[in-house]
Amino acid sequence: YGRAGDMLYLHGSAASRMLHTLSGGVPVCVTVTHVDGLVLARSAFHHSVNYRSVVILGTARLVEDPAEKMGALRVFTEQVLKGRWDDVRQPTEQELKGTMVLALPLEEVSAKVRTGGPVDDEADYGLPVWAGVLPLETVAQPPQPDARLKRGTPLPAYLKNYSR
Repeated sequence: YGRAGDMLYLHGSAASRMLHTLSGGVPVCVTVTHVDGLVLARSAFHHSVNYRSVVILGTARLVEDPAEKMGALRVFTEQVLKGRWDDVRQPTEQELKGTMVLALPLEEVSAKVRTGGPVDDEADYGLPVWAGVLPLETVAQPPQPDARLKRGTPLPAYLKNYSR
């Protein structure tokens, strides 16, 4: 997926039954969740996760306009790694035919965030059980060049300075 303004774009194989179904005007629900930590309470019942989540409801449409489709593909690439689109070969006609893109207007959207530590029952605070948060994060490691990378190809600045 990728976002451009008030539009969420989804993409996948042109052979995808799910995307074909969604392009037919059926209601869709898209959910994206990032887990930021495991919340460990003194009781199993009160364990949780810290997270950021968004739910998008609506009706997607098939992107048929070639310029909008190419723009959406750029959005996908740039969302993954800003600056990458200008460095890579653009999609061929065959690749464009093999890729389906849907547009989902961001009209009905709900976001939810959970942060903080465990919330135990008052009586459980005295238990000799470790409680707290185990933070989780995705961390970029040093880039690993492809075995067939042309010798002398420089590492792009967006990889040298990558951060989220």
